Amino acid sequence: MSLSKYCPLIVLALVVNVEGFIKYSAIYEGNKADCDTVEAMIDKLVTATARIRCNEESKKPIVVMDAGIATKENLQMITDKQFDYVSVSRSSLKKYTVVADAATVTVYDSRKRPIELVEVRTPDATDSEYYLKVTSPVKTLKEASMYKLFCIRYEEGLKLIIKGIISKGGIKKYDKVNQRIGRLAQKYPSVHKLYDIHIEKNEDDVCTSMTYEKKIQASLDRESAQGVYFLKTSLRDADEKLVWTVYNCIREIESTNRSLKSDLDLRPIFHKTDDASQAHLHLGLMAYWVVNTIRCQLKDNDIRSDWRELVRIMNTQKCVTTSMQNDKGQIVSSRCCSKPEPKADMIYKALKLEPAPFIRKKSVVLKIDPKKNGHFDLQIDTS
Repeated sequence: MSLSKYCPLIVLALVVNVEGFIKYSAIYEGNKADCDTVEAMIDKLVTATARIRCNEESKKPIVVMDAGIATKENLQMITDKQFDYVSVSRSSLKKYTVVADAATVTVYDSRKRPIELVEVRTPDATDSEYYLKVTSPVKTLKEASMYKLFCIRYEEGLKLIIKGIISKGGIKKYDKVNQRIGRLAQKYPSVHKLYDIHIEKNEDDVCTSMTYEKKIQASLDRESAQGVYFLKTSLRDADEKLVWTVYNCIREIESTNRSLKSDLDLRPIFHKTDDASQAHLHLGLMAYWVVNTIRCQLKDNDIRSDWRELVRIMNTQKCVTTSMQNDKGQIVSSRCCSKPEPKADMIYKALKLEPAPFIRKKSVVLKIDPKKNGHFDLQIDTS
């Protein structure tokens, strides 16, 4: 039984600016690919920026996208509507050459780690397209580690299949062995193509042996491409640093998704009516505005932690309540805030807030026994 009738899906599409603030939003039906929602959002931008683009001296707006929606049709549609774009290339370039007079430019990420940029050219590129090769040593180490781990796990899976062929009572039928190899390839698709697998069987379609070997050249090509990706843009006259700066706006898009999905629990939506679902999304977007306003003010003071980290830091400051009873039967309570940690104090200063909502509050309450007292004394606040 399909659950789509009882748990329908919806798609929330957002356009954010360079500071991460939401400019436009729309809700689409579920099971709709992200690349199919781009044109409607671009049409909204066309309407909203018509007055600006009428000014000949103004520069064309730039649309920054990730690889998921940067299809060839969408990029052509964006340029046809008088926008520029910067996106990650959907596929790794196989045939490219570094431009003869192009110099390698070194930039640094938010953690001061070096990244190399150089302009490249491909045979299929048009005059309006500009490719930038990005090489990140940190990304190289990460991808190399993942690649090595996947290879180890894939080979372990192949060894289990071989063990089943040579063991008594193991899986030996040719079609069953191929099914196991297919499931292994589905689990590790990134390394499956790097191996040649040879199976020998008899006339009864029973496998007698299986061997595998790694393709040397394919493996070398894969290792050489680690840590490398390509940016595609229509900004022909822009330099490498400008393209990189513009592309980094995508970090705000990723941060927006993380805040909405993880920190603000925007999904899943447990509602039965459209109105309730709309209200849920509306409150989630309002909460995001509060979150992003705080983060934007902090970024102006070079504090770039995500929302989850900010919440963790501020949770280090506690409110402590101490209660005791005196000889008159009164409950004396004293409440005070702990001193903020250095990181929390920096956040308070960046937001121009006091380091504690209050210094100390004291209250005295008469302990009442309803059976003996016919009246109630009012609370005395001596804060």
